[in-house]
Amino acid sequence: MNPEEDTEWNDILRKHGILPQQVKITQNDIYDSAVEQAREEESKRLEKLDLDELDKLEDEEEDEVLHQYRQQRLAEMQAQLDKEKFGELTQISEPDYKKEVTLASKESWIVVHLFRDSIPECKLMNRHLSLLAQQYRSTKFVKIISVECIHNYPDANLPTLLIYGEGDMRSQLVRLDRFGGMRTKKKDLENYLKDVGAIDPSLRRALPGEDDAESENDDGDNDGRAVYFDLGKGV
Repeated sequence: MNPEEDTEWNDILRKHGILPQQVKITQNDIYDSAVEQAREEESKRLEKLDLDELDKLEDEEEDEVLHQYRQQRLAEMQAQLDKEKFGELTQISEPDYKKEVTLASKESWIVVHLFRDSIPECKLMNRHLSLLAQQYRSTKFVKIISVECIHNYPDANLPTLLIYGEGDMRSQLVRLDRFGGMRTKKKDLENYLKDVGAIDPSLRRALPGEDDAESENDDGDNDGRAVYFDLGKGV
């Protein structure tokens, strides 16, 4: 009989104290042992070095730390560049909608402007969205002629914003009445998009010549609330 074997009979003997309890070694035990052994070997190696050799080693290790930090920062910068891949308001057509909006919204937030060039409020909305697109480049801003997006969509509801995220419509903004119509400011739309989660304030870029303090305090003459209508999800 081998007392080290993990058998039912040995378990009975251990239960009655005839055999000592079996010590089970886990993966953590193996890892801890390996780390401790590596530390001991490193300590012994360092003890054999003189002061000049220790100084040289310290410089090499500092260089390695700086190299690792540099690589980490480069990776972070590349990840941010990959995320901030938009930067302008682009026009799409009906055949593009599924690819450019519905499917694309699984990876990024999408702001869709339903517009007509003949409506002044739509022109104002396009100007504001063009600037916001430059400031929030991780969000995709697109515009589409209203009746191409929703057939027979009434001009009375323009401009209209459809906000998509995670593959579905998340919010809608119909007209600019609550922002003051033609007195609507870029900051009004920016606050609205922040509220619905379509833009990330931490990724905001300043525009050339922009006074950030003035922009932050410029809330317009209205209460900043938007009006919502359920347009359905048949787009």
